[in-house]
Amino acid sequence: MNPRQRELAARIAGRRGAVRGPFRVWLHSPEMCERAESLGAFARFDCSLPKHLRELTLLMAARNWDAQYSWNAHVRQAVEAGIPEAAVAAIAEKREAVFEDEADQAFYQFCREVLEEHFVTDATFARALAHFGPRGLVDTIGALGNFTMLGMCLNTFQVELQADREPPFPDVRGYGRITPSDAASTA
Repeated sequence: MNPRQRELAARIAGRRGAVRGPFRVWLHSPEMCERAESLGAFARFDCSLPKHLRELTLLMAARNWDAQYSWNAHVRQAVEAGIPEAAVAAIAEKREAVFEDEADQAFYQFCREVLEEHFVTDATFARALAHFGPRGLVDTIGALGNFTMLGMCLNTFQVELQADREPPFPDVRGYGRITPSDAASTA
């Protein structure tokens, strides 16, 4: 690594414990790495959303992009922060998640529409806005965008899953989708 890359690696390791996953890729472009790390740190640690919704945003974007590394890195944190295990399982299996808390359900629906439909209905927008205000929705879009970029990086550069973790999605193996018949033949 050149001096700039070493400087960034030390800063990332200081904040995040080590240089792992996407940062190993992004360090090839120090300027991109610095900006991605800064946005990621804001989305994960400092934005206006409560921790459990920051983690939910990460899981939803990870599943949308089939980013297994990102999912595995955060699934326990999401549950520990208060995302129900049944909702986590539903998201992993691409089923509709249900939340008892009205604000959490509104948040989930808002993120789901953004990721899956690329648009948000007026009713969904109004419902989410009532719970999170303009700042919360702007922070949500920023977090979804950041975690989308993260998933794209992990998959494109085929960042290996953590050695101690299993593939989290029933329809993805390695860096591709499998069909139900493919899954049956590998069982």
